[in-house]
Amino acid sequence: MLGEVIAAASDIAIVLSLEGRILSVLVNAGHRSFGALDHWEGRDIRDVLTEDSQPKLEAKLNLFAEGGDSAKPVELNHRDGENWDFPVRYSFHRIGPDGSVLLLLGRDLRPIAEMQMQLIEAQMALERDYETQREYDTRYRVLSEATRDAFVFVGTKSGRVIDANPAACALLGVARSDLIGNAVAQEFDGRRRAEFVEALNLRAMDETAGPLEAEARRTRTPVRIMPTAFRAAGEPLILCRIDPVEAAAAGGNEMTETLRAFFEEGVDAIVFTDPDGVILTANESFLGLADAPQVSSVKGRSLGDYLVRGSVDLRVLVENATRTGQMRMFATKLAGEYGAQVSVEISATYLSEQDHPCIVFVIRDASRLEGVRKPGVAVSDDAMRSVMELVGSATLKDIVAETTDVVEKMCIETAVELTRNNRVAAAEMLGLSRQSLYVKLRKYGLLSRDGSGE
Repeated sequence: MLGEVIAAASDIAIVLSLEGRILSVLVNAGHRSFGALDHWEGRDIRDVLTEDSQPKLEAKLNLFAEGGDSAKPVELNHRDGENWDFPVRYSFHRIGPDGSVLLLLGRDLRPIAEMQMQLIEAQMALERDYETQREYDTRYRVLSEATRDAFVFVGTKSGRVIDANPAACALLGVARSDLIGNAVAQEFDGRRRAEFVEALNLRAMDETAGPLEAEARRTRTPVRIMPTAFRAAGEPLILCRIDPVEAAAAGGNEMTETLRAFFEEGVDAIVFTDPDGVILTANESFLGLADAPQVSSVKGRSLGDYLVRGSVDLRVLVENATRTGQMRMFATKLAGEYGAQVSVEISATYLSEQDHPCIVFVIRDASRLEGVRKPGVAVSDDAMRSVMELVGSATLKDIVAETTDVVEKMCIETAVELTRNNRVAAAEMLGLSRQSLYVKLRKYGLLSRDGSGE
């Protein structure tokens, strides 16, 4: 009964001789994390203590051996095995008729240690977040000071300026301290706050909307405002990039000249055609690939005249570009005026928003890459694993035949998809007769598709 009371009053209780031998160990029945410690009985307590705890124990035992007494608890770290240790705070009490036996009442410190560790980790996480925040804030300030673009942050609900960079302050003719907190509409002539913020919101949500035209009230500078809506910490904001009208026009002219220089001097061939593939213009790189002397010799001709598979390739490129807006990395061969053939990769982009829609073809010489490319069709990891699983259950001949069928089916499906199920064009693209393609379509169960072009 006394043992149960002692065990209930502490997490662990140890009866110890003055020499340090464990006479008895009692563990609280409701504190099972210690496990069974009966194997400690009869052992020297030093054997179940870590090295840093042994001097603390020695000091206590010497104090009691000299007749002294101390109510001050001692924290000792136990070890039971190589990888398991736990801290306990013990209070020492003399018991027995002659006081030659010590009772150690211990309180498990692991929950406190875990809580302390969690607090330390939380503090470290806060410090890391603080440093990250400072880093981002510094980057933002440096970018804000260094950029030449004028921008202003506006609160969507309040319509007031939250922040602005020096370029915006100079353009609007106001100090940053006077601008922040003011209604953004006050900086532009003839603008009411609600209407102005609503106009910014509408343009921010509509990607096709143009910039908002306005005039700075203080500097009388005509400007264009390009808003972008976003959220920060749950608050809706608008980033307003402000350009002077003259600078915007100059920037547009500069971009036009840059694109013109790229078209004329670029290393890749660039061809503009109408939606039917008739060449409107081409750069020098294309003339070099086509062995054409000048632009006038190719202008007005079909781009298919310079492709080895002619109208088949052109139809695939044009139909995919007009249907999806673009087509990338179409591999084929380009034939020059004198019959020389060059392997090329063609990307097509359909420009439908122009007054006169057109297709832009970027043609890259791929002949140098053929030598370093691995032959064959890339096989996915799942397909490779499926083939590997056949080893041991089928002969090598059967395995090779199986993989050949898989690759053949992939090529046929790709050709049919590229030609939009035009089997005449697909057969020409694959170098097969129409009858051979029909046989293979039936073999792989692809005849269920509605054929066209037959």
